[in-house]
Amino acid sequence: MRAVVFERYGEPAEVRDVPDPRPPAGGVVVRVEATGLCRSDWHGWMGHDPDIVLPHVPGHELAGVVEAVGTGVAHWRVGDRVTAPFVCACGRCADCAAGDHQVCARQTQPGFTHWGSFAEYVALDHADVNLVAVPGELSYATAAGLGCRFATAFRAVVARGRVAAGEWVAVHGCGGVGLSAVMIAAAAGGRVVAVDSAPGALELARRFGAAHCVAAAPGVDTAQAVRELTGGGAHLSLDALGSPATAVASVGGLRRRGRHVQVGLLPGAAGAAALPMERVIGWELEILGSHGMAAHAYPPMLELVRAGVLRPDLLVTSTIPLDAAPAALAAMGTAPGRGVTVILPRSGAAG
Repeated sequence: MRAVVFERYGEPAEVRDVPDPRPPAGGVVVRVEATGLCRSDWHGWMGHDPDIVLPHVPGHELAGVVEAVGTGVAHWRVGDRVTAPFVCACGRCADCAAGDHQVCARQTQPGFTHWGSFAEYVALDHADVNLVAVPGELSYATAAGLGCRFATAFRAVVARGRVAAGEWVAVHGCGGVGLSAVMIAAAAGGRVVAVDSAPGALELARRFGAAHCVAAAPGVDTAQAVRELTGGGAHLSLDALGSPATAVASVGGLRRRGRHVQVGLLPGAAGAAALPMERVIGWELEILGSHGMAAHAYPPMLELVRAGVLRPDLLVTSTIPLDAAPAALAAMGTAPGRGVTVILPRSGAAG
């Protein structure tokens, strides 16, 4: 198969022929019809993830068709249209028994613990636990973004953030996760303040329901701007980018007893954020993490997508062929994001 491969961190990847994967016991091989280009893939390429072993194929947001089925798989057949969360749970540990597959102690992650979906085929573990059926009316390009960005934002806003109608919600960083969070919070009745440095990202945030936008720039106190716009601070705030500055601003923009949800990665010592813990204590703020969403939790989100309440298809702003993926991956470190870019490993795979 053709796949995007890198052999050294931070150095150019290339598209080359590599052996086809085989389905693991209990797992499947999926023919990749679409795969999202995510900032987490960039972090992996930069060497920020200790699970990656070189040479490596990135990619963890995917949708496609079951191509081969391993022994012991009960519920899936060749030809099924599927997607999967980026956290593939084991289904047997104590966390999984409690339904918390997204923090499974023995999780695997395509594109991190093993080769991923920037390829024509990808292997996925524990298919009966992790696969999600893709409705016929949903395109592969739209479904690809559900496994990481959209599902992650949905759980961060709804389950972890406990958004309620009428609340002020601040979203710091309007890339794929952030724009998803804007759309989901607005659909839930939240009044959203979107914060980003890129005019194009803020334009999309307005389109997806943001009531106010704050342009981040040197010298701009975004936390103060959020407090002023919301009459005292946000009830719920998310750092969807992942940087010390956005994490601190997210906490600083909360009102008393507000809730901060950290979604964006803060890798390594350089990513450590000195949060204002005196305010966390004095104002009884909540500091929460959010890590994807289990496959069994997808149905309510998919029902909202089917009903047209949520429109993840609008987040897809560009599609590129596999050959363009190495350059697009490298550019994520410097180019401002605008929506979601989806890679189509096979010609005409958007349908």
